Order: sequence, then C-alpha cells, then structure tokens
Amino acid sequence: MAFLLLLVMLTACAATPQDLSSKMFTFPEETRTANVRLTTSGQMFNAVTVCLRSITDLSRAHALFSLATPSSDNGFLIFKGAANNIISVSVVNTDAGFRGQDYKLNTWHPICSTWDSESGLAQLWLDGKPSIRKFTGGSNITNPIVILGQEQDSYGGKFDRRQSFIGMITDVHMWDHTLSSCEVQRYVDDRNFSPGNVLNWRALEFQTTGRVLIENKQLPCY
Repeated sequence: MAFLLLLVMLTACAATPQDLSSKMFTFPEETRTANVRLTTSGQMFNAVTVCLRSITDLSRAHALFSLATPSSDNGFLIFKGAANNIISVSVVNTDAGFRGQDYKLNTWHPICSTWDSESGLAQLWLDGKPSIRKFTGGSNITNPIVILGQEQDSYGGKFDRRQSFIGMITDVHMWDHTLSSCEVQRYVDDRNFSPGNVLNWRALEFQTTGRVLIENKQLPCY
C-alpha cells in the first residue's frame, strides 16, 4: 500500500491540457528518473521551432530539450555541453555546435532553435541573439517523444543522471514551422507572440515522473 502511494506521489499526469502561464517546472536534484513527458499535437514534422526559458547552476553537460523518434534518439535535441560557450542542436542524430554563447549560471535564459528539412539548416537564439545557420540535414521527424529534465539515449528512456537537468524550466513552446527573427524576438520579450501549435505552455498536456515540482514562476519585484 505504501509503495502504491509513493507511485501516486511521484507520478502526476495532466490528461487534459493545463494553462501553465504562471508556472514553472522545478528539477531540484540530479537523478536518472525525474522527467516531464510532453504530448505533442502532431506526429510528423518537416520543420521545427522550439523555445523555452531555463535557469541552472550546472557547469556540466545537460539536456534542455530532448525529442526522440523510433529511429533517432536525438530527433531534435538542445544540449548544453561542458564547455561554457557551446550549445548544440542535434537533428536526426546529426549535431551542430553553436559557439560563442554567453550562457551564464543562475540566470534566466530564453533559448530558441529552428530547423527545416528543405534546407537542412539549424539555428539557435540565446537571449534573443541569433547564431549563424549550420547544416544538419535530416528528414521528417515522426512519432516524437518529448522529454524535459533528461536526455533520451533510447526512444523514451535510457537516461543518464550525468546529463540530467537541475534547475527550472518554463514557457515551453514548439511550432511545426520555423519562426522568423521578429517572431522569436516577440517570444523573448513575452510580447504578443503566437503560442506553439505543437506544444503550447498555455494548454499543455504532460506527465511528470519523479521529483519534479510545479511551482509559481519567480517574478522580479519592483
């Protein structure tokens, strides 16, 4: 009975979409189990934009957004490496490392990335500043599983605690097309942007596993 109660405590599911506008996910410890699985509104994409806001004090490598498909564990991955100034975007298991990123610890960062299969180009925005565009190639992304807090080394699992995320994440959106620079800036400024049509933080279907807290956003005091 106690074990069943523990499972209920450690797993929470939003079967119907929830408005998390004033909320954030808090990942308070290093673990190979704690994660949030997000349900996408579609199952096949030939272009992607992902935006989120995060804060951490990790200097080691960690995953910020992990999308896996049955054939690619890194279907679309945003990954902060151990080097301070590199953030990688992987598409269908092909990596592009974006250097010169001013990724500060204990600081909220808006992060966006785009990719489309027609050009095969990926791009990163950190704090609204665009990177150069790099070629990853890639075909359509199909049957995705999206995980926050862990990096998928297999479809929906095989987590490594040394790549887990510790900190807070909020405002996660995903679109099935590439946003323009102006649209990305509107997201960064939180100013009248169109929410994601694949993942929408204002109407999010998700499941948490392990010690993940849903807390009020920490807003600045004036």
